[in-house]
Amino acid sequence: MNIYNKFAYLYDDLMVDFDYENWFNYIENIFEKYNKNPKKVLEMACGTGNLSYYLGKKGYKLTCFDLSEDMLSKAYEKLRRFKNVKLLNQDMVNFNFNENFDAVISICDSINYIIDEEDLIKTFNNVWNHLEEGGIFIFDINSYYKLKYIIGHNTFVEDRENIFYTWENYFDEDTDICDFYLTFFVSEDGENFLRFNEEHREKAYKTEEIVHMLKEAGFSKIDYYSAFTFDRPDEKTERINFVAIK
Repeated sequence: MNIYNKFAYLYDDLMVDFDYENWFNYIENIFEKYNKNPKKVLEMACGTGNLSYYLGKKGYKLTCFDLSEDMLSKAYEKLRRFKNVKLLNQDMVNFNFNENFDAVISICDSINYIIDEEDLIKTFNNVWNHLEEGGIFIFDINSYYKLKYIIGHNTFVEDRENIFYTWENYFDEDTDICDFYLTFFVSEDGENFLRFNEEHREKAYKTEEIVHMLKEAGFSKIDYYSAFTFDRPDEKTERINFVAIK
């Protein structure tokens, strides 16, 4: 069962605090810092197309994919105006295209959802194989610190207009996997509520583990920063952004 089936239709409401335009600007700053001027861009796990919208608007020849057909349906509503954008239904581990790209991008801790290390190595190898020589790979993760100490073993409750949800989390120190248990109550009329549950899992990776796997995939230059900056992360950084060059 796809974990994003019902969740897809709430996703944008729940992510309203995320500034995707700012995220896009950060990616543009990364391109500038690394002297990259990509034309063809691949976005992995594009979700409902919030970053894709800004990439498409800028004029990149953009291919974006997601595992969830429901997410893609929402993305299509935003992206159908752009003739330079192509949407496809594939997954990060096994995606396959008969073309290479100047840049590959994945945001919003999508990498953490790959909980098997062998699958993550396969993903990094796949990215390598789809990049042009000198191509750039940009992605972020929820840090080990965030998943273990900020999210793990904590419960969050939020009450928004027509949406109420609880978010209970458990961190397994043997596997470094954080399980998210969400219960939603959603109403269209403010009186009658539909309840449904979601279960998500993210793997907490340490920075050195990610760097090692990127090196194994063949990336020649690897940097990492506290997200939205070019500062080195510290022990309490919650989101880490990686830049790897083929």
